[in-house]
Parts: sequence; C-alpha cells; structure tokens
Amino acid sequence: MPAKKSDRASATWLGKPAPTRGPKPSLSRGRIARTAIRLADKQGLATVTMQRVARAVGLTTMALYRYFPGKAEVIALMIDSVADSPPHFGEPWSPWSTRLMEWAHRCLAIYQDHPWFLEATTARQSPMGPNELAWMEAALAMLAEAGLEPKKRHHAFFAIVGHVRGHATFQLARRSSRAGRKWMRELAQILQQEPERYPALLNVLCSGVFGESVAGAFDFGLDCIIDGIRSQGATGPETA
Repeated sequence: MPAKKSDRASATWLGKPAPTRGPKPSLSRGRIARTAIRLADKQGLATVTMQRVARAVGLTTMALYRYFPGKAEVIALMIDSVADSPPHFGEPWSPWSTRLMEWAHRCLAIYQDHPWFLEATTARQSPMGPNELAWMEAALAMLAEAGLEPKKRHHAFFAIVGHVRGHATFQLARRSSRAGRKWMRELAQILQQEPERYPALLNVLCSGVFGESVAGAFDFGLDCIIDGIRSQGATGPETA
C-alpha cells in the first residue's frame, strides 16, 4: 500500500493513525512500536517485518498498514520510542560537563540495551523524531552553557555522538566475536617474534589491558572531549 512522501516523513510525529475506511483502529502506533522493539531486542532487526509485527500485536498484515505505510516507518518510530527519556540529564544545577557526561552515558546505554539500534540509525533515511530531537536539543543547550559558538557546538555534538557510536560499534563487534582470549594469545606470539617492529603495541599487550573491560576507555575518551570543549569555550573555566 503506497504512502505519500509527507506521510513517511511525519510517521514519528503523529499520535494516531490517519483515518481510513473500515473499523476504527484499536491500537496505538506507540504500542505497536514497543512490540516491534521487543522483537528486535530478542531476535535482531531483520525479524521486524510487517507480517511478524502484525502477528505479534494480533492484527492481519493488511490491518497493520492502516497504522504504518511500511516497515521503514515502523523502524523510525522504534528508534524514536526507544530514545524516549526525561528532559533533564542529572541535576539541573550541576555543571554542564557533568550533565553532558550523563547524556553520553545514557545515550550509550541505549545502544547497549538495544543492539539493533546502531544498524537502524545507520540505515534510516527519515528525519529524526521528536524524542531524538529532544536529546539533541538537550546536548546543544549544555554546549551553549560551555560558551561555544553555534558552529563549535555543532562540531562538539558530533564529536560526542561519534565517540558514543564508535564505542557501541566496538562493543557490538566484541560481543559477536568468538576469538577472545585465543586472539590475544595468537597476537602476543606474533608480536613477540618481532618485538623491534611493534614495540609500543607489544608493551600495551603485555600489560594485560587488552583483556580488561573497555568501559574505562569510553570514559577516558569522553573526558578528553569534554576537556577540549572546555578549552574552546568563551566563558572561561567552569565553576561547580
């Protein structure tokens, strides 16, 4: 069932399905999206088809098209629904850097709790929904408090988002990899055979940090970005 271009762009902004002939819709788009989220959480984004979502909510596939023009619109609302959150990050009186770090950690948690979110946000072509824009608004407001001009706020925002998505990508690859300790043992053997060629890498590997949690790496990188933002701010040093 084809849909108008404007329908596709506004799917995440509408509270109720557009009126059509036949019985009145008995479900909400939000409920359907939450059901699709549970499907994707359990079995991956590929399982989110119009047929499976319809069956999960007790509709026929044709009936589901009364709520969404197609799968892309279902996924768009899934993205926006899973990012729903209170408008504040941390205590309002906390320094902007503390709240921005909370923002980044909560953003990363979405990727960790919903592994399909990375794939979905990478592939989508529709505009962001209201909840996503609320997240962006919150981050940009904090960066304004940091004293950055609009252009630098934009750059800083994407530096943080890139850090979050990069870490999420690494964690996803690490979870799906079965190499683990075997990979590290084999790498150590290779490096030990040519210590003069890779001295820095061998030093880090032998320290044992390759086997540790990467959570510290996320905080380290985020601290570096925050320090850089602070140094670029026009308001001077931050006060608590």
